[in-house]
Amino acid sequence: MTSTTPHPNSGVPQRFPVVIVGAGPAGLTIGNILRAASVDCLVLETETRQFIEQRPRAGVLEEGAVRGLQRRGLADSLLERAQRHTECEFRFGGERYRFEYAELTGVHHWVYPQQFLVTDLVREYADVRGGAIRFGVRDVELHDLDTDRPSVSYTCPRTGRREVVPCDFVAGCDGARGVTRTVLTADRAHISRSDYGIGWLALLAEAPPSADCVLFGMHPRGFAGHMPRSAEVTRYYLECPPGDDPENWSEDRVWTELQQRLGANGAPPLAEGRLIEKRVLDMHNYVVEPMVFGRLFLAGDAAHLTAPIAAKGMNLALHDAFLLGDALVAHLTKGDGTGLDGYSEACLGRVWDYQGFSHWLSEVYHGTSSGDPYRVGTTLARLRRIFGSPTAAMAFAEQYLGMNADY
Repeated sequence: MTSTTPHPNSGVPQRFPVVIVGAGPAGLTIGNILRAASVDCLVLETETRQFIEQRPRAGVLEEGAVRGLQRRGLADSLLERAQRHTECEFRFGGERYRFEYAELTGVHHWVYPQQFLVTDLVREYADVRGGAIRFGVRDVELHDLDTDRPSVSYTCPRTGRREVVPCDFVAGCDGARGVTRTVLTADRAHISRSDYGIGWLALLAEAPPSADCVLFGMHPRGFAGHMPRSAEVTRYYLECPPGDDPENWSEDRVWTELQQRLGANGAPPLAEGRLIEKRVLDMHNYVVEPMVFGRLFLAGDAAHLTAPIAAKGMNLALHDAFLLGDALVAHLTKGDGTGLDGYSEACLGRVWDYQGFSHWLSEVYHGTSSGDPYRVGTTLARLRRIFGSPTAAMAFAEQYLGMNADY
């Protein structure tokens, strides 16, 4: 629930220059940037600390995102523990096609599960930099956002009391289902949506990776993906009908489909193991424009959702956080509002570029299983061009790696 009318005060609460709603990568990065500049802020999170430190999510980080974390002193553990990926492999028509993007561009990916990054960021924010954070809060509401005296209220899980926190700014970083996104209704923002009409069965397997890189399988039965996460755990995806019930997918069925869709000449069978996560993701995107209403600034999935097709979501969230954190520091410590004024526009160039790549890549992944001979033919033509044209290969690599710095 949101409100732009005054909220009755429930006592004399502490005031913070910034309240951050959501303790994901975006919210915690913003909090760390503020604390490094000695700006007080409060992070509100509906889940427990244990939950956010264990919740499996994305794992692919672009070099630009890692450099941004490193410049802010937030990448030490990541650089020690993350895997460095320099190539990927496409499998289609029963054959294997290696794509060596680091050799082509000099740029690579890092693989670091999101829960590891969140653990690093919350430790740095709360335990090292002394940032205020409240876990397990309920019924978060936003008030007076279109005034210079906004506030955020919530129910304290320990006391059951309503707490009201006056602030100067609110950073909405609570994701696609969070409360802050609901503030930007159709009369306050333009919301663009796209539904791919497909689902992905997202799987985590207690099994070692079956290859030393990411695998993309384009098969008439549907797309399949293999993403190494650690020496003992592998992320897999299987294309499925949208809204499918994960219980329709027994372990035998899952492994049969994965072996078929990722099978190729000369490739050994996949290493199988117990499935420890199984959920269906409906592939859809949205973009909120502008990403601002009054004193509320959205970041990450609260502002734009990018289906995991191109592994861009966490990277976009971090780039938003860098821009918003720096802009808030400039305003609150130097009175320079330029960054806040240009925040939405600065973010949306990258957002739309990644949306466009996700759309293009979806056709590459899913065209062969469409049942439409025309789409099958054009999909295979796109794939052959990537591996037959140095110019096409470079264009794909630049978008895959997020190398375009001019948005």
